[in-house]
Amino acid sequence: MHTFHIITLFPKIIDTYANTSILKRAQENKSISVISHDLRIYGEGRHKKVDDTPYGGGPGMVMKVEPIYRAVEGIKKNYPSRKKRQGQRVVLFSTRGKQFTNKEAKRLSRYDQLIFILGRYEGVDERVATHIADEELSVGPFVLSGGELPSLIVLDAVARYIPGVLGKEESLEDIKGSYPVYTRPDEFAPHSASKKKKWTVPSVLMSGDHKKIAAWRKKFDKNH
Repeated sequence: MHTFHIITLFPKIIDTYANTSILKRAQENKSISVISHDLRIYGEGRHKKVDDTPYGGGPGMVMKVEPIYRAVEGIKKNYPSRKKRQGQRVVLFSTRGKQFTNKEAKRLSRYDQLIFILGRYEGVDERVATHIADEELSVGPFVLSGGELPSLIVLDAVARYIPGVLGKEESLEDIKGSYPVYTRPDEFAPHSASKKKKWTVPSVLMSGDHKKIAAWRKKFDKNH
């Protein structure tokens, strides 16, 4: 079973998404396991402090290295990998990270366990990237308030390549291709449109000619 460990200040965000739809079924059939780890458990002092002011000055707070180190080490100790090679991989989400793509999703799906470190505030102490994380990932050329949404994007994309998560392997777009899809009714007339402006399904899809349908779909597929 492939396990995703997600270190976050907001585990409820992760749990809500991970326990819904496809990911929920995948966990129930033991294809994957998604475990959120509350970083504050590893915080310092009575108030479980996880951030501090940045050296050199500047606005906001920076997430401390010690709680993150303890969280990652605790996961490695309590959830040992079954594989000697491609066992665990520690990923830090960062705006400076490598761009996440479908190719990266395939690569990450080969690991037995993935440990995601999610930032907040003004960022994470750089020693986390230098000494704790195996790599940094970015989901796009934009800035978000934290790593929760990026981690869920990567979780969802990676999980699709793990056997048993999708009902059928051919559901993967890089196998079936990416093209427009339609379903019943074959004609739809919105209230605001005249009878001459019905929204219709392309006739080729209703022709029953599988060769013509395949050729039509191939026109839209960038993978071919």
